[in-house]
Amino acid sequence: MGQYIKQFSEIRLRDVSSVGGKNASLGEMFTKLSPKGVRVPDGFATTAFAFRHFLRWNNKAIGLQDLLHGLDRKEYSNLAEIGLKARALVLAGEIPQDMADEISTAYKLLCGSSDCSVAVRSSATAEDLPTASFAGQHESYLNICGEAALLKAVKDCFASLYTDRAIKYREDNGFAHGEVAISVGIQKMVRSDKACAGVGFTLEPESGFANIIHLSGVWGLGENIVQGQSTPDEFLVFKPTLLQGKQAIIQKKMGGKEKTMIYGEIQTINLDTPQAKREQWVLTDAEVSEVARWALTIEQHYGRPMDIEWAKDGITNELFIVQARPETVQSRRNPYLVKEYRITRKGEILTEGQAVGESIITGRARVLSSPQESGELKVGDVIVTDITSPDWDPVLKKASAIVTNKGGRTSHASIVARELGVPAIVGTGTATEKIRDGEVITISCCEGKTGFVYRGKTEWTENIHDMSRVKLPENVQVMLITGDPDKAFELSFYPNSGVGLMRMEFIITHYIQVHPMALARFETLKDEKVRQQINALTRSYPDKKAYFVDKLSEGIATIAAAFYPKEVILRTSDFKTNEYASLLGGSDFEPTEENPMLGFRGASRYYNELYKDGFRLECAAIRKVREEMGLTNLKVMIPFCRTTEEGRKVLEVMKENGLERHVNGLEIYVMAEIPSNVLLAEDFAQLFDGFSIGSNDLTQLTLGIDRDSSLVAGLFNEKDKAAKKMIGMMIRAARTAGARVGLCGQAPSDFPDFARFLIEQGIDSISFNPDALLKGIENISLSEKKSQAAL
Repeated sequence: MGQYIKQFSEIRLRDVSSVGGKNASLGEMFTKLSPKGVRVPDGFATTAFAFRHFLRWNNKAIGLQDLLHGLDRKEYSNLAEIGLKARALVLAGEIPQDMADEISTAYKLLCGSSDCSVAVRSSATAEDLPTASFAGQHESYLNICGEAALLKAVKDCFASLYTDRAIKYREDNGFAHGEVAISVGIQKMVRSDKACAGVGFTLEPESGFANIIHLSGVWGLGENIVQGQSTPDEFLVFKPTLLQGKQAIIQKKMGGKEKTMIYGEIQTINLDTPQAKREQWVLTDAEVSEVARWALTIEQHYGRPMDIEWAKDGITNELFIVQARPETVQSRRNPYLVKEYRITRKGEILTEGQAVGESIITGRARVLSSPQESGELKVGDVIVTDITSPDWDPVLKKASAIVTNKGGRTSHASIVARELGVPAIVGTGTATEKIRDGEVITISCCEGKTGFVYRGKTEWTENIHDMSRVKLPENVQVMLITGDPDKAFELSFYPNSGVGLMRMEFIITHYIQVHPMALARFETLKDEKVRQQINALTRSYPDKKAYFVDKLSEGIATIAAAFYPKEVILRTSDFKTNEYASLLGGSDFEPTEENPMLGFRGASRYYNELYKDGFRLECAAIRKVREEMGLTNLKVMIPFCRTTEEGRKVLEVMKENGLERHVNGLEIYVMAEIPSNVLLAEDFAQLFDGFSIGSNDLTQLTLGIDRDSSLVAGLFNEKDKAAKKMIGMMIRAARTAGARVGLCGQAPSDFPDFARFLIEQGIDSISFNPDALLKGIENISLSEKKSQAAL
């Protein structure tokens, strides 16, 4: 006789063949990681022997084998019929009395003097492997109370080995049906129906960036995340600063949390979440950090990226880890192999949502309300539906893309799309309404975190680059120009020495959308409509200024973390007055200028009363990133600083706002984009740690060309003799003064001779836009070889 039951305290990871991957992992964590502070609910598991004994006792093994032998393995036309009959065979059996007695005894031991609620989960002996997760293939039953209900749930779990999706999954992954058994985990119930629950990954789930812990959560049972019924709150935690004890939450995104799943008398009930709860974070920052530390401990113990489930008990207010399995998608791909998509012609936007993946696909839309409607679905079609669940898995394998009304980036549709390597757009809200069945559509996930569905076939280009094979130049640092936090983790795999220019304007425009002064002086706004729009954006922020600081610091921190510990140079805001005025509430604070390009911009704003309060918010965000989050690789750069006196004023204002040069390693650079910067370079070098040549503005002001004027734009040329002379003077002056000097611009990637000119002058670094990086590296390397040959 084998053993029917194993307590979690008896189970180790090596027991997969006996209790399945899920239960082996729970036992491993309960025994090995609980002493390290990772809280795991106690429980026990039925063994694989128990399952096989159940089949033998009821004479079901041969019948199941014969049924599965008749499966149509080409079209799977009889999958539903075979699955139904197989489950019926199992459910017709009876649990042997001695096995039922052992389960009942273990249940009483777990609960104590009276019956308690338990979670009953299936755990297959081939699941949670690094190459196959089996996630969602088998059934789980929650809030089971009493011996009779428990025994029924155990048998239901046995039957779930033969769900349609589980049968198809084993076929797809090459597992012999008769060699896989079901263990059933019985675990003390965490009453997350009275609090919250969620999932986590110990890497960034879209890019595979390893230094991020991604957590998401909803009110009530976590099933709403998987089912996509609720858009969860999301949290990004940076591992290196978490280990340093810093406030390592670098990004928070509040989800709609539309539904709250709770237990009813017979089954779960999905209630509408009250508005007040929808506008409240599911976890405090301290709780996010606690779960993140546990996730990191679990990853370190297992030695690989992990996919975890967490839950909070609403009765005890305690947090728990209720599951952990190897992450099986991003950890298996090469993040340095970059397939770059770029749309060259866009069509009409039908709908948009959260992008999963980074590719583009065109296909015929097939609008379905359930998997049973998939008769007309052909391989390569785009599935458009309200929501997906594990029952959709056999159908989704035919799809070239997935579009859903509901769900977030950790919903079932998102997880399956990543496993299948197809793009998905989730949480559109209107897909089934806006997309017609049978029409040709294009799914674009290459434009950031927002994915777009275009009518018809758009045009795009695609290129594959193996970034790991690109060798950086020896004598010149190659850096990136960026401002989009959504692209930061992906760009971190590009060959680089850091970020030479982070544009703050992009973050303000796309993430904040409100003029800083409109938040700093909200009470003075005259337009009631504008006030209402700002209130809608900042609804969870009673303090409007805190909204700006939080959103800006999150955007900055995401980019700084992506390239940590390499330096990231942030340029403070460099909008012109007409650009500032276009922000929400901006018209109340911006003067009208005849030539904004040469007007109230850059350094002149920061100490002026018209913008000083706005700059104070910028400084607060920078200070939060460096001091609270611990990202001291962040440097600051001041744009359009006309005189040294102006430079001193700006540095004094920064000091007043907690940003003092060389305190906590802070370096402050200045843009060299005005002839006065070049002519007085040695004087500027006494104030600042280095220079970044803004070749566009420097060329403009050297040649007297307004880049905004189409009449003279054709005369603009960075290779003009006067412009090059000015750039050469700047590089030599900086080197004489012992200051670092770099250049941000397009010319070094467009023209090999311009790259060689910069190298010959002694440039320290050159920064490129991502799409120009590889060509820029090629030009620099070629120039270095020519320079060495000339010697």
